[in-house]
Amino acid sequence: MHHPWLAFLALVAVLLLADLGLLQRHGRRISVRVAWLWTAFLVLLACGFSVYLARTTGKQPALEFLAGYLIEGSLSIDNLFVFLILFRALHLGAEQQRRVLLWGVIGAIVLRGALIVAGTSLLARFAWVEYAFGAVLALAAVRLLFARPGVAPVRGPVRWIRDCCLRFGGGSRLALRSLVLVIIAVEATDLVFALDSIPAVLAVTRNSWIAFTSNIFAVLGLRSLYFAVSSMLDRLHLLHYGLACILAFVAFKMLAAHWIEVSVDVSLIVIVSILVIFAVLSKIVPEPVTLRK
Repeated sequence: MHHPWLAFLALVAVLLLADLGLLQRHGRRISVRVAWLWTAFLVLLACGFSVYLARTTGKQPALEFLAGYLIEGSLSIDNLFVFLILFRALHLGAEQQRRVLLWGVIGAIVLRGALIVAGTSLLARFAWVEYAFGAVLALAAVRLLFARPGVAPVRGPVRWIRDCCLRFGGGSRLALRSLVLVIIAVEATDLVFALDSIPAVLAVTRNSWIAFTSNIFAVLGLRSLYFAVSSMLDRLHLLHYGLACILAFVAFKMLAAHWIEVSVDVSLIVIVSILVIFAVLSKIVPEPVTLRK
């Protein structure tokens, strides 16, 4: 029973080492092409894992994995906005960004594993937790809906840590103690977003193995995705509306589960459609002048 978990964690360790070799070259600027290629490889690997699940455990777990992966991957884009704001505010160089994001990914793996185990255990024991999770997702959707277009909010604890870093570093390159605070800020940001994304994933699967693997595959691609799209994030000024719609959909799915059953196939179609629609709208709808600074 424990062999699949050990094999998967070994795969994660190998991928992190490969990530280090590709994106952690000291003194060198990260190639956007390499970042895109590594991101594409991780996406293909996730798709291959879903095929493996389909052959070994059936179609339903594979679809649940894909739905969880898409939910976590799409919500991680909001994470990238906060990282971009934080790194710009602190004037971090590419080398420091690489170091901070590496520790952020490692911390996210541990954190999400713990939250998924806790979430699935609570859902199995207490029926009311499903409604609590649904309410959390609905509130997250409303928060995103009213956020300023194109800018993810830097929330309370993260803003406080950012201000501390600026005091220590004086707006220049950060000392070691300030860098530790930035890593804490990144982990705090991931915790805040995980409190939204973990219930969202548990809305499509109650299988802790599926929830964990889908989350970790999405998190593994977060660092390379940041370097691949950091220059493009400002152009996705309507994407947070799409993320709000995804959160609202999974909140409805969780709150109405006893009356309306939404299949995983339908969930996948809805999630992909929302992402495509708002990505396209971000391209064709003019960006507000106030955002162009």
